[in-house]
This record gives sequence, structure tokens and C-alpha cells, in this order.
Amino acid sequence: MSGFYDDLETRSADQRAAEQLAALNAQLAKHDMPPLSDLADLAKLPVLRKSDLSSRQKATPPFGALPVTNVAHYFQSPGPIYEPGGISHDWWRSGRAMYAAGIRAEDIVQNCFSYHLTPAGMMFESGARAIGCAVVPAGTGQTELQAQAAHDIGVTAYTGTPDYLKIILDKADEMGLKLGITKAAVGGGALFPSLRQEYADRGIFCLQGYGTADLGSVAYESEAMEGMIVDEGVIVEIVTPGTGDPVAPGEVGEVLVTTLNPDYPLIRFATGDLSAVMKGASPCGRTNMRIKGWMGRADQTTKIKGMFVRPEQVAALVAKHDEIIKARVVAGREGEMDTMTVQIEAEGGDADAFAKSASEVLKLKGKIEVLTKGSLPNDGKVIEDTRSYD
Repeated sequence: MSGFYDDLETRSADQRAAEQLAALNAQLAKHDMPPLSDLADLAKLPVLRKSDLSSRQKATPPFGALPVTNVAHYFQSPGPIYEPGGISHDWWRSGRAMYAAGIRAEDIVQNCFSYHLTPAGMMFESGARAIGCAVVPAGTGQTELQAQAAHDIGVTAYTGTPDYLKIILDKADEMGLKLGITKAAVGGGALFPSLRQEYADRGIFCLQGYGTADLGSVAYESEAMEGMIVDEGVIVEIVTPGTGDPVAPGEVGEVLVTTLNPDYPLIRFATGDLSAVMKGASPCGRTNMRIKGWMGRADQTTKIKGMFVRPEQVAALVAKHDEIIKARVVAGREGEMDTMTVQIEAEGGDADAFAKSASEVLKLKGKIEVLTKGSLPNDGKVIEDTRSYD
């Protein structure tokens, strides 16, 4: 598949940074916040977590007094969290990911994301309309009817979760129906290599995207299938879990996203997901930053000896000593008792001082292991639970 959705995808780094800074400052003005002189200054602003958003919404329903405009739809996600939806061109930016998957105006898209309360169905409906496709608003369930509709209407493209397409295809086989689906843009779950290969064997080109109900599309695969390209309408940061501090390039950390959607400006929204920035640009010709995709959850809060240990506490421990580079709390089990080991990468410093700080910050006593720089794995974990629950 070739071609670009628009010229934004091939901007130079300098042009993208300048235009994103201007858009970011327009967003900050909506929040009555002063403008920034550089995108790097974004790291100085506070992080907005889903728990914070939920609290704000409970205090000031439905959107927590955020500067939301042009609301056409109200959605509800588990929590509950309420999200607005707009009807302007490609409001959630899903069209870009769908276009990268080869979907074009002549396609008929069977959209199997839910249209009920949650925004996923409308996200991909909006993307399809932006490309110019006709849409079968199928939603979820009723697989036999879905297979029949795909056959009768002549559906050529699928949007939905990665595994549900296989259910439709298998049902069509069972019913003796030949389907014409050759393209798929999937999300909301993992696209395992074996499943992608099964689709390829059926003649279906399948790519996956990454997004959330709050943010819309965040990143997407291209035909190069080398990581995920960050969407042009967001700014992505990778930070140490539990903080707003950017990690070193290539390090795994939590994904923070700032949207440049003027109708719903979210600044440094914490997704709770882990990822890492990839070096260089995609071979497909798109020039924006790439991330490795979903690599686990950043909220690693764990109960040890009856006490919760949170990523924010581990970050506070690191901050107490200049010598500490990074740290990880490991929950274990000896007999019927919980154990806690605090692994600390440090350049110098005193192990006894580290132990005293760990006890004060974590509110628990445990074993301290001082390690050399680079000893801890680059997996984004600051709390590891090695206990077996079998």
C-alpha cells in the first residue's frame, strides 16, 4: 500500500515542531496557562491521570470543567469516565490509521467496533467518512448476520478488534459464503503475529493502531510494520512511571499524550500504558516519531505485607539521592511471608542511607541491593511481583 493521508505525514522535524508548538500554545490558552517557548518545556507541566479526570468529572459533570466545545455526542467509558465527540472532519483522527492500512474511498467498511455508549464505533465511522468510504455500522455480536451482510453488500474492509474478524470469516466459511474483505484496520487488543499471518494467508492486509477513548488515535502501523508512527494530531512523551519526567531515548516508560484537538484539549494525559521511542523514521516515508507499541501497563501498584507500594513512591526514592539512577521494588515470597527487595542502580552513595530512605518512602523494610549502572532491564517496570498465585 502506498500514498499518504496528507502532507502532515512527511513534514520536516523543524516544521512539525514549530506547528505543534503553535497548536499546543493555543490549547494552553484554553486552559488559561501561559505559552511555552519550546516543546521540551511541556515536561514542566503537570500530568493529568484518569483518576484525576474522574474526580474532576464527579465534582463538575460531565467533563470536569475542561474547556470542551462543539460537543455532538456524549460517551461513557468504564469508571465511569465521560468523553465528548465531535462531527468535524476526522475528529478522532482514525482516518489516518485506516488509510495507512490501505483503506480507500471505494471501499465498503464493516465497522465492528461498538456503537453503544463507548466512542470506538464513532471513531472509526468518522475515519471512514473522512476517507470517503461507505460504512456498515455492524457493531459487535450477531456473527451470522454480520457474515451474511458482508457477503450481500460486498464489504471489502474491516474495522474492529483483531480477533473478531476471524470469527466472522470462520462463520462465513461455515455458511458457505465467500467474502471480499482484503483490508483490515484493527485495535482494542493485541494483533498476534500468528493471527496477522492467518489473515495474510486469506489475502487480507491487516494493520493495527493504538488509541484510547479519551484521546482518539495515538499511533498506527504503516506498511513497513516497524513500530507505530505517532499521529500528527498529538504529542507523545515517554516518562518514568509515576512521574512526569521524560526517560532517556529508547528507554521504556509510561505514555503521556497531549492532544491538539481544539474541541477537547487534554494536556499530558497519562494513558497508563508502557512503550518506548524507536530510533529514526519509518522506511515508509512518514517522518514522525515512532513508538514500539503497547508494552504493558505502567500502573504497577502492588500490595506487599498488607501495604500498597506505588510507582510514585519508587520515583520519590530515586529523587532523594543524587547517586541513584533508577530503582525497582521486587515483591517476593518466602514460606508464607511476603518479602521486598529494593534494587537500586547507583553511581556511588551509601547503601545504609538508601535503606533508610527506602523504609521512610515505601513505609516498609526490605532488602537493599545496590547495582551498577545498566543492570536493571529496560522494560519500564519499577515494581515487579514475582509471587506465584497458583
